[in-house]
Amino acid sequence: MRESEPQPVTRLTCFKAYDIRGRLGEELNAGIARRIGRAFADVMGATRVVLGRDCRASSAELSQAVAQGLMDAGVEVMDLGLSGTEEMYFATAHFGADGGICVTASHNPMDYNGMKMVKRGSAPLDGPTEFLAIKALAESQDFAPAPGNGHIWQEHSARGYYVERVLSFVDTAALRPLKIVVNAGNGAAGPTFDAIAAALAQKEAPLTFHRLHHAPDSSFPNGIPNPLLVQNRPATAQEVVATGADMGIAWDGDFDRCFLFDHKGDFVPGEYLVGLLAEAFLAKNKGATIVHDPRVIWNTQDVVARAGGRAVQARTGHAFVKQVMRDSGAIYGGEMSAHHYFRDFMSSDSGMIPWLLIIELLGRSGRSLAELIESRTAAFPSSGEINFTVTDTRAAIAEVETRFGPLAKSRDDTDGLSLSFGEWRVNLRASNTEPLLRLNVEARGQVDLVEKGVTQLRAIIGKYQS
Repeated sequence: MRESEPQPVTRLTCFKAYDIRGRLGEELNAGIARRIGRAFADVMGATRVVLGRDCRASSAELSQAVAQGLMDAGVEVMDLGLSGTEEMYFATAHFGADGGICVTASHNPMDYNGMKMVKRGSAPLDGPTEFLAIKALAESQDFAPAPGNGHIWQEHSARGYYVERVLSFVDTAALRPLKIVVNAGNGAAGPTFDAIAAALAQKEAPLTFHRLHHAPDSSFPNGIPNPLLVQNRPATAQEVVATGADMGIAWDGDFDRCFLFDHKGDFVPGEYLVGLLAEAFLAKNKGATIVHDPRVIWNTQDVVARAGGRAVQARTGHAFVKQVMRDSGAIYGGEMSAHHYFRDFMSSDSGMIPWLLIIELLGRSGRSLAELIESRTAAFPSSGEINFTVTDTRAAIAEVETRFGPLAKSRDDTDGLSLSFGEWRVNLRASNTEPLLRLNVEARGQVDLVEKGVTQLRAIIGKYQS
């Protein structure tokens, strides 16, 4: 017997490949959020759920609605309030909750919001069963009878435990004096960073921080925090140069991604940061497994091979990388989009652990970030991810396959279309979260091959641009 008469089934378009993202009012509102919270509780059989949110103007209302849906199912809701997605990941595992939800649209436009969800142990939901089951139940609203006597309480101790875990990744004794620009982008990162910086100061770490766009502000006066966009980088880059800093750090809205700048203000492409972090882990963990995504792979594979590790490829996207991390026992996994995953952080992604590891690496090596990166970019130049808004992603990929497939020496269909031609390689894939076609080209030591490949592929894809 069900709680009420069955409701009309409405298709929810906010459910994407592994997360929830939708335009406010059209695809996501408080009513839908409440249904999702209730469906999550029913499908996961949850009695305790951790809930966090970013600083978007709509996040407080949507978070309250999710909490109400959970409480309708009799769930105890541990509310972290304003927090990063990774703080939700940590608290879910640390407190032994049955699942966790963070209300966030990360780097999406102002009129969007969404949710990231995990189950017990901060493991990713199984897409074909759990995630789609939540979607189906939220659509049908055919909820099971429940006592409806759940309750919510503010969890204030989680951040302290989280900071302790994050700092466990770095040996503060190995740090050398550094001046660092940090740009929170007016997102959720500021308060959490302050807690980490205070703990570092207590440990007498010789670090000086210069804060930029630090306070959370739902109006995002300096633009949506997404340093992956070229137009969003100058603020951090210019501040690094102006202050004579050794490096810069910038985060996206829910700070599960961090982006680095060297002392010259130059942006460090994500694929090379993956290689640096892989090298750092393998120096301490001989023979360890490193996971990478399929977009730009040669630098990472070369670094891992030289260090005696094992490289394993996963499909792009946090749910997929996390599962491969857990299945393979990998110590670290990285995506070129600046998601970095750590075995000892529930195999989850963190935007705070990477920069801590890098400043330790700078301390141990005595070299600058620019020096560490230069040789790798020369050995394996890449185009960086080029995005196209197209009318038909499948047709565009099919034409590239028809034109270039017969010329390839190898092919990989793990995620999109990957073709290798010996000295250069291409990956072309549709985005999991946005209506975009994404292109990456890399080569072995020859920048002209990257440029030639991009020119040829752009000519084909351009015919399908909207």
